[in-house]
Amino acid sequence: MLIGYARTSTLDQKAGLEAQTRDLAEAGCSRIFQEEVSSVDLARREKLSEALSHARPGDTLVVTKLDRLARSVAHLMALTAQLEDQGVALRILSMGIDTATPTGKLMLTILGGVAEFEREIMLERQREGIAKAKAEGKYKGRKPTAQAKAEEVLRLRREGIGGTEIAKRLGIGRASVYRVLNGAGGVE
Repeated sequence: MLIGYARTSTLDQKAGLEAQTRDLAEAGCSRIFQEEVSSVDLARREKLSEALSHARPGDTLVVTKLDRLARSVAHLMALTAQLEDQGVALRILSMGIDTATPTGKLMLTILGGVAEFEREIMLERQREGIAKAKAEGKYKGRKPTAQAKAEEVLRLRREGIGGTEIAKRLGIGRASVYRVLNGAGGVE
């Protein structure tokens, strides 16, 4: 059985979701799971979880493009390992890759390795650029938001408000609140 998975990042991308669904149907998918959720919010991808739960040994999960399925190489490799454990193949229409074949498995592994290599090179260049900008005095880094709100954190704490509530009110993390409080002589 061919099982399709279609995803768009926002509600504004209805046409993209419809196009994916059409392409998956044309590819022969008898069941298509679709959702509108950002790839950043991986925990909320309920329809992907449903598609993976629905798949049985011998089935193939079909996506139109790789970025509709995985956000990173690590995520892709984890998903392909999960599919392989289930005895389910993966087909990526735009790339002509089907992991039901040895060539398809090889191609996906190679492409995953190349993508990871490219990302590492990009991060290395970014680090070098930041180091150069720092040396030239052009890079100051991100302004620490929590430290800028230290007075407010301390005032709210003196009013008896807990760390979690302070974090919510000021829009900063709990850990940041406690760093400010610990830096000011400890939490009362």
